Amino acid sequence: MSQSVSPSPQQLKISPEPPHPAAPSAGTQDPERYWLENVYKGAEHQLTVRAVVAGMLIGAVMCLSNLYVILKTGWSLGVTITACVLSFAAFSALRAVGLVKREVTALENNAVGSVASGAGYMTGGGNMAAVPALLMLTGTLPSAGWLVAWFAVISAMGVFAAIPIKRQLVNIEQLPFPTGTATAETLQALHGNDEGSRGKARYLGLAGLVGAVVAFWRDAKASWLVWNLPSKLSLPFTIGGKPAGAWTLSLDLSLLLIGAGALVSFKTGWSMLVGAILTYGLLAPEMVSRGVIPEVTYKAINGWALWTGASVLVSSGLLSFAFQWRSVAKSFKALSGLFGKNTEEEKDVLADVECPPTWFPLGFLVLGPIVVGLMAYLFQIPWWAGVLALPLSVVMGVIAARVTGETDTTPTKALGPVTQLFYGAILPGNLAANVMSANATGGVGLHSADLLTNLKTGWLLGANPRKQFFGQLFGVLAGAAVVVPAFNLLVPSAEVLGTEEFPAPSSLVWAGVSKMLVNGVTSLHTSARIGAVCGLALGVALVLLERWAPKKAKPFIPSASGLGLSIVIPGASSISFFIGAAIAEVLRRKKAKLAEATVLPVSSGFIAGESLMGIAVAMLKAFGFMPR
Repeated sequence: MSQSVSPSPQQLKISPEPPHPAAPSAGTQDPERYWLENVYKGAEHQLTVRAVVAGMLIGAVMCLSNLYVILKTGWSLGVTITACVLSFAAFSALRAVGLVKREVTALENNAVGSVASGAGYMTGGGNMAAVPALLMLTGTLPSAGWLVAWFAVISAMGVFAAIPIKRQLVNIEQLPFPTGTATAETLQALHGNDEGSRGKARYLGLAGLVGAVVAFWRDAKASWLVWNLPSKLSLPFTIGGKPAGAWTLSLDLSLLLIGAGALVSFKTGWSMLVGAILTYGLLAPEMVSRGVIPEVTYKAINGWALWTGASVLVSSGLLSFAFQWRSVAKSFKALSGLFGKNTEEEKDVLADVECPPTWFPLGFLVLGPIVVGLMAYLFQIPWWAGVLALPLSVVMGVIAARVTGETDTTPTKALGPVTQLFYGAILPGNLAANVMSANATGGVGLHSADLLTNLKTGWLLGANPRKQFFGQLFGVLAGAAVVVPAFNLLVPSAEVLGTEEFPAPSSLVWAGVSKMLVNGVTSLHTSARIGAVCGLALGVALVLLERWAPKKAKPFIPSASGLGLSIVIPGASSISFFIGAAIAEVLRRKKAKLAEATVLPVSSGFIAGESLMGIAVAMLKAFGFMPR
């Protein structure tokens, strides 16, 4: 569920060729030597002090935004492209008023993106699925300081896990890493005096302002505010004698959700609309009439529908992952050589540029015991079970990195349940172990894949990979320090989760899997068990149809991830996603140039503006500066 929502290569119109001649010609045998001699720009400013500071600040902002979004939708949003655009705009503004004298370079901005990405993705990899799930299951969490340490160490392990596979995946095989390639093209456009890209920065800023104003007008409480925007408008019909809004079928006055919808495919958008109608317009009313669902509230409906939605998501995720078996096989082949001796080390042309291979085992020797100790102390996971998580996290990191390189999707929603099943078998009944062990492997996998995505950008632009490595670590520290207090502010207790305000669908799925592993399927209501079986079958069927159906039929096959998600979030959220996806699709078909210039920056602006204002209003209320 924590896969990121980022624009597809088609939406960004990425050219099939990389923006830099990072690959040798057909007659050249050594791509790394070619890169060093023709692309590498070691003398250019890169990881400067101002790049680190800007990256940590922008990354912290993106982390806050992603936290708000993932609690609303279950997805983390792309960080690097938005961060680079924000960085460019900020440095340009500072230079215009004389506060900055030297213009920021493309590689310096790339370093900002690496730092910001490490911070902004602190919500992914299962972090903001596992911790809320643990709170729902146990009612308590470790103190803020311990959670900061946990997130920082797990994420840093992911950064180190990327070292031994970087050269194979990025330098030699040159996997596409579409987001990394798109970021490289964006940076080249921004720093090549491309007026179109500069216009995108303006669109992003204006949309962010609009999103913030709408969020404040809707959520803030003050004597001078004559009236607030309503949060939702019920659709104009009744179901079972109750207004559609009671069944969550409303128009949600949230630009964030519309912006997020514009960043997914139209197929995902209409699939979510279909799922919302089926779940909240047909199935839920029927179950209420039969007494299976006790009352007409989102929480009561979700308690029943969760098992169907989770089954669709897990089964489709695992089967899609299984169809990538070639990537998995290649990952294990690469894994077998991680500790092999490099007989050509003395001839390594990139020895002074790449991270030394010894950093990987040294990093795990230092961080591994800390992780095992934290698992034992914070979550009562036996030391031997914690030790097992270390090699498992390396395997997950290698697999996640390759799959991300080939598909641009980090398979957290498939790898997370695999770890949960494994620990459910070796530690039956231990809810904390089941959830937080999956958090460990998921966090390593995400940050490994994230660093390699950034290193792909650097490879295309000629950046120093060691400096990007250190930049990612700076970002990890910033993200861990920000995400925990912000989460505690937004979620003071478990009662906040699973509500219309914060549906937290990914957390509900993780918590549901753990409950089922501990209590067994017999603990579920008969209709919920039937729903779970139907969800498993539906997830499998949709993946198979997507793979083998005739080409003309594929556009009409619902998206498994979109359909599954719509079952576990309020119907109003799915309707907003559909509206955003439909607007973006119409623009792409009717006004392609306008869509290219506006969809990504305006959507990102809506999301950032509303989410950050939402957190600001929550802080004002929490500290007594504004009535609740």
